[in-house]
Amino acid sequence: MSETTTYPRTFSHIGISVPDLEKAVKFYTEVLGWYLIMEPTTIAEDDTPIGEMCTDVFGQGWSSVKIAHLSTGDRIGVEIFQFENAENPENNFEYWKTGVFHFCVQDPNVEDLAEKIVAAGGKKRMKAPRFYYPGEKPYRMIYMEDPFGNILEIYSHSYELTYSSGAYN
Repeated sequence: MSETTTYPRTFSHIGISVPDLEKAVKFYTEVLGWYLIMEPTTIAEDDTPIGEMCTDVFGQGWSSVKIAHLSTGDRIGVEIFQFENAENPENNFEYWKTGVFHFCVQDPNVEDLAEKIVAAGGKKRMKAPRFYYPGEKPYRMIYMEDPFGNILEIYSHSYELTYSSGAYN
């Protein structure tokens, strides 16, 4: 038996479900500045390789899905899905349930990006950005919601800088 070394894997992409793919592509490209790398496409439940792969993932009866591929400034992929039976829940913030409850983007001007998200139909989940090290470092964050109910957070500085000094002390 050979000994294996555990190493940190890189993050490739995340998939986000929305009720309106075209509006989501517009929001994520115009507000967050992400690159559109594959135009919105419809995939059907059929016997093509991509259709069969989707059936493996979603199970029988998913019918069709619209999908677009985007990329962040640091080359992380974002798949945006609009399912045929998409639901836009009134409250998508069930943080206590298992699963991804938010994703985070980084922008040195947290306040301006937060206002841009609100102007595009999103909302603030916090009244104002919070400082991690008040009076010591300019590290700020705020929780937001995109126009489709997905929770996103904005950090002013990198994850490593924010937590390497023990942000909760």
